[in-house]
Amino acid sequence: MSPAASAPSSGAAQPPRRVAFQGEPGAYSHQACRETCPQMEALPCRTFEDAIEATRSGRADMAMLPVENTTYGRVADIHSLLPNSGLHIVAEAFVRVHINLLAVPGTPLEAVREAVSHTVLLGQCRAFLRDHAIHPVVAADTAGAARTVAADALPARAALASELAGEIYGLEVLARHIEDQSNNTTRFLLMARAPDWSRRGRSGMMTALVFRVRNIPAALYKAMGGFATNGVNMTKLESYMVGGSFTATQFFAEVEGHPEDENLARALEELRYFTSQLTILGVYPADPRRH
Repeated sequence: MSPAASAPSSGAAQPPRRVAFQGEPGAYSHQACRETCPQMEALPCRTFEDAIEATRSGRADMAMLPVENTTYGRVADIHSLLPNSGLHIVAEAFVRVHINLLAVPGTPLEAVREAVSHTVLLGQCRAFLRDHAIHPVVAADTAGAARTVAADALPARAALASELAGEIYGLEVLARHIEDQSNNTTRFLLMARAPDWSRRGRSGMMTALVFRVRNIPAALYKAMGGFATNGVNMTKLESYMVGGSFTATQFFAEVEGHPEDENLARALEELRYFTSQLTILGVYPADPRRH
């Protein structure tokens, strides 16, 4: 029997009201909240742990957490937090990350000498900064950089951030979409207190799980065999140390399909035979932009 639904659906009488995210207003996670959950109030949190706790405690109905970026790679902190968060993945969202040069209104581009932002964004705009002789300055986060630039009101200093940050802090966009990689995209996971296996997505379903293999020769190889023989596509497999031990390893995996699908059900049954621990973290519709 499927777990009870908790995420918003077309038949829900009252949709969730708040979605927590890490960062200040105007962060790219805030943009993800606006795009994915426009009917919900976005709740800024200082850390990823705070966003998870806000959801766990009921102050927020969901948490919007970034897990990987096409340019930067995976968000390691999130992957280590997921298994013990006490939350369940109920959706995924792919958000196009456009980086913009923001300055106080009336500033000409040639007046800018410094660009302030998170080190990740600075690294993604090297070509533009080099071509315009703009010196990169590292800040703790993107939205915070925009807020600081607005407060300092120095024409020579600009911020690299989202257009949403410019809107919130009253900054002018001097240059749009200046990232080096034209496909710069961040994938987010929406987490809730209860799982929802009730939906079927038009672009297919995804299942996320964590497991530990039994301490026998070729256990991982044998555990993966069930997915191959049953025609289940595995889109992600990552390993993590457990408790600081080099011999205890936990795996995070994502596969296409729903646990109630016959082929995935057989694959999971075979996986259980070779594992000492198996937990399904979420079952959710695949974002159309995944494909």
